[in-house]
Amino acid sequence: VQLQASGGGSVQPGGSLRLSCAASGSTFSIDLMGWYRQTPGEQRELVAHVNRGGITTYLDAVKGRFTISRDNAKNTVYLQMNNLKPDDTHVYYCYARNMMAGRTYWGQGTLVTVSS
Repeated sequence: VQLQASGGGSVQPGGSLRLSCAASGSTFSIDLMGWYRQTPGEQRELVAHVNRGGITTYLDAVKGRFTISRDNAKNTVYLQMNNLKPDDTHVYYCYARNMMAGRTYWGQGTLVTVSS
């Protein structure tokens, strides 16, 4: 499975960004798709993920501001990020997981910077 992420950038506080991540390859094996984020020197943290049935999980700090969605036909996951805060400044990593095989796939990171 290969993951191609896009959509990072720089915004002012209160702004919005949308991240996209398209999967290719053995996509039939993917159960979960989502996003982690990380700042150098810190532990990577789960932002949100969604399973094939559309059940979502969110980091408490982003609830009510971020929305994850998934288009199974396009093998793509989206992260709509609204009301962005400086604390949301991180590198965001798309991931996909095959639960049965216990395998996790990672996309390249995309930088999100929130600053005035």
